[in-house]
Amino acid sequence: MDFLALLGIGLLTGATTVLFGFGGGFVAVPVVVWANAALGADAMRVATATSALVMLVNAAFATAVTPRRVLAALRGSGTLLLLLAAGAAGGALATRHAPPGQARWGFLGYVALTIVDLLLRPGFLRSRGRGGESLEGAGEETREGTVKETCEVPRPLPAVLGAPIGAVAAFLGVGGSVMTVPALRRAGHPMRVATALANPLTLAVALPATALSLGGEAGVPAADSHPHLVGLVDLRAAGALLIGALPVIAVLRRRPPRIPDRGYAWTYLALLGVVEVAMLLAG
Repeated sequence: MDFLALLGIGLLTGATTVLFGFGGGFVAVPVVVWANAALGADAMRVATATSALVMLVNAAFATAVTPRRVLAALRGSGTLLLLLAAGAAGGALATRHAPPGQARWGFLGYVALTIVDLLLRPGFLRSRGRGGESLEGAGEETREGTVKETCEVPRPLPAVLGAPIGAVAAFLGVGGSVMTVPALRRAGHPMRVATALANPLTLAVALPATALSLGGEAGVPAADSHPHLVGLVDLRAAGALLIGALPVIAVLRRRPPRIPDRGYAWTYLALLGVVEVAMLLAG
C-alpha cells in the first residue's frame, strides 16, 4: 500500500477520532495489516503496535481541542485513568509474546461480540432518561462547547473497569473506544459527548502501549526487510496516517456536524460492521 493511499485513509482516521472516539485503532489495524502483508502472521503484531502510536497522537490532539466543559465530565477519574494505563501496559507486553495469529482472531471476535451486544442489550441505540423517556438529541454539545441539560444525570465509569479495558484494548490495538463509548452512552451521556470523552481515555491506553511497542527489539523475523520498523511500529505507515488525520481532527472539532443522537449511535454500530468485514478481508 503506497504512501498516498495511507494518507487518504488517514483522513478517515481523523474523522473517526472526532466523530466516534476511535483514535485510529479500528481503522488503522486492518490498513497496517494490508500495508505489511509481507510480514505474514507478524503483520498483526506490527499493526497493533502502529495503531497504538496513531491513537496516541490522534487522541492527544483531539483531547487538546475538546472544550474544557466537556472534559469536566471526567473530573475525579484519576484512578480510572491509572488503571487503564496499567492494563494497557500488560496488554502490550502480552502482544509481544502471544502467537502472531491470536490478536487477529481476538480482534475479530471482540468486534463481533460488541456488535451483537449493542444490538441486543438496551441502553446504546436509544438512550433513556428517568421514567424511560427517550433522550434522543438531548445533552448534545453546542458550538460554544456547552452541554444542554438532559433529564438524566450521567454516571461516572467505575474505576474497576480500567484494567480490563486497558489490557484488551492494548492487546488488540483498538484503543478502548469500542468499550468506553458504549459504557459512557449507557452511563447517560449522549453520543457526541461519549465519543469526545473516549479520546482522553484512549490516551491513557495508548501511551504505555506505544512506549512498550517502540522499545526493545522488533521481534519480527522479517524486520530486516522493513527499514521503517522501530520496535514493532511501522513509522512510515503511522506518519502517513497522522499527516492525513490531524488536519481533519482540527476542522471537525471546530465545526462538528449536526447528527441526531440515535442516528449517531446507528452510524457507530455500522462502522464496527465495516471494520469487521475489512479485517476479514485483510486476512
